[in-house]
Amino acid sequence: MRLRRGPASPTPPPGAARRAGLGGFLETVLILLIALVLSLLIKTFLVQAFSIPSGSMEDTLLVGDRVLVSKLTPGPFDLHRGDVVVFKDPGGWLPATTDDGSGLPHAVSSALTFIGLMPADAGEHLIKRVIGLPGDTVVCCDAQHRLTVNGVPVTESYVRAGNSPSDEPFTVTVQADHLWVMGDNRAESLDSRFHRELDGGQVPIGNVVGKAFAIVWPLSRFGGVTEPPDVFAKVPARSPS
Repeated sequence: MRLRRGPASPTPPPGAARRAGLGGFLETVLILLIALVLSLLIKTFLVQAFSIPSGSMEDTLLVGDRVLVSKLTPGPFDLHRGDVVVFKDPGGWLPATTDDGSGLPHAVSSALTFIGLMPADAGEHLIKRVIGLPGDTVVCCDAQHRLTVNGVPVTESYVRAGNSPSDEPFTVTVQADHLWVMGDNRAESLDSRFHRELDGGQVPIGNVVGKAFAIVWPLSRFGGVTEPPDVFAKVPARSPS
């Protein structure tokens, strides 16, 4: 029996393969652009990653930790005593530096940080714990060598073991729209206590980027960064002057 030959497959028109390849390339570029835009929007309005460059917040945060910072605080959500916050250098808190430690050219690392694909480091930011809100009076220290806030002594469970609340005595009343911040590793933290030449060491709330809420790297340290619920529970509120 003679088999009948089916119709021959149509020959692709000239240039079809090239057009198909170009279409795939353009689709890939579009997907990448959408991903970059989404990353930029998330970093700008919701969450940003930061890298911990120093030991000033030990043992809460260690050198090399990557933390996520919510940009909804301050904003839709209020700041509280005990919050760990990232803020822009108010002026002179950080030494000038041109190396971000990533090993990448500065322009490349800056671009990746800008769009949210690389964690920001301490180029112009610091991370500390909020001790005093606007209107609070913070004093070091009482007879038992505890900080007092608005006259109430506080036992700071987050301070690194072996550290005193402060070796530097001080009395400060936090002015409106400012914060008094300190590191958990008090012996190694150049915080509000040591920058009294500008606003008495107080950080403008407008400089706050957001509140740290999670450690995401290394995986062995994955977990939350939360304010201790009991440390400031008995401290009364004060109205900013």
